[in-house]
Amino acid sequence: MMIGETLLKIQSELKAPKAQFNGFGKYNYRSCEDILEAVKPLCNKHGVTLTLSDTITGCEGRVYVCAKASIFDTEGDISVTAYARESETKKGMDAAQITGAASSYARKYALNGLFCIDDTKDADTTNDHGNGPSIAAGPGTKLVDEWYASFLGCETITDLQEAFPAAIKSAKTPIDKAAIVAAKDIRKRELV
Repeated sequence: MMIGETLLKIQSELKAPKAQFNGFGKYNYRSCEDILEAVKPLCNKHGVTLTLSDTITGCEGRVYVCAKASIFDTEGDISVTAYARESETKKGMDAAQITGAASSYARKYALNGLFCIDDTKDADTTNDHGNGPSIAAGPGTKLVDEWYASFLGCETITDLQEAFPAAIKSAKTPIDKAAIVAAKDIRKRELV
């Protein structure tokens, strides 16, 4: 079975409930850990390995965490990336905790992209009370949607591979790059 077919099965079987509650904002949400708890048995069932990794990048004096969620088997791999910006300060947190929070946030959105989990109606995607890391680019954001629209003309993986270098070369910031990669990954999944 092709990796895209396996991913589709996992996406359709995945149930990741919003098991967390924010008492201050009065909303339910799902964390990165909730998604991992729900998806690990499905990855095992379908014989794929899930990995998460982070890289740190800077742009205009700000620090961004780029999280990459990947699944792979002997047939291939599929990856999605997402960026989150570190808060400059957060009351009660040291620098390592701020980076960890941004990492967790970026990983959650990379997992959302990989497994097609729609958080657009979640309060935690729009309300951080001015303190949390901000999502830079992920499925459903205006920037990703704009790039996705530009990739709709690609009717084959080869077309997409030819269009991608010019698009990525036009990126001016890490946010632009993340949006382009996310849009390409979405279109690639459709073409597989």
